[in-house]
Amino acid sequence: MTDSLILFTVSLIANTLSALAGGGAGLLQLPILLFLGLPFGVALATHKLASVALGVGATARHLRAGTLDWRFSSFILLCGLPGVGLGSLLILHVPEHAALWGLAILTIGLALYSMASPGLGQHATASNRSGPRFWLGGLVLFLIGVLNGSLTSGTGLFVTLWLVGWYGLDYKAAVAYTLVLVGLFWNGTGALTLAMQAGIYWPWVPVLLVASVLGGYLGAHWALLKGNRTIKRMFEGVTLATGLYLFYKAMR
Repeated sequence: MTDSLILFTVSLIANTLSALAGGGAGLLQLPILLFLGLPFGVALATHKLASVALGVGATARHLRAGTLDWRFSSFILLCGLPGVGLGSLLILHVPEHAALWGLAILTIGLALYSMASPGLGQHATASNRSGPRFWLGGLVLFLIGVLNGSLTSGTGLFVTLWLVGWYGLDYKAAVAYTLVLVGLFWNGTGALTLAMQAGIYWPWVPVLLVASVLGGYLGAHWALLKGNRTIKRMFEGVTLATGLYLFYKAMR
């Protein structure tokens, strides 16, 4: 009961912040699963499954608001899902230490880039929506999908910033796409692939699912109410914290 209460509280906080910032649930949720004694592969698969529930909660709120272009959504899924499947197949065979260093550096870079660009994502200015540059952006989404399938901490943040920086979305719209498409579909693919390799710890799944759905809905609701500047600051804070955590984990 004590473990379940701790898990619910941490997961609710993690998923609410993630739904508001556009990623980063793994910053708190995965470490608590490891702290409570799950092996890395099982913890990763269990976290991925719970992240699908985050997508469910966020989807319920954004469907009510009508914030998504489903043609663009289909493109993001088309590009990202094959990468997620590939990354999930590779993760249990890749040295985690080296991957953590690389991901930590990239994540810190995201935070610094956003902080150094005050006007980034404050207004939607559609760009790179046709021709080779449109598909080049899709290739990057595929590569982010590989990271998403193989490493859980912070890859949704990569999608959020890429949608802002390359395709010209504002932060509010980019967070909506990330929560629904990465949270529901990318993480669902990763959870299924990892579950077949490492398994899922089912006794804690109900607690995680309730916390994730509730946190996803609350975070998405607050994201719709807040302006782009507030969401940008939340994104930068979560991204910086995620990068520092990854550095700490890589140095252990």
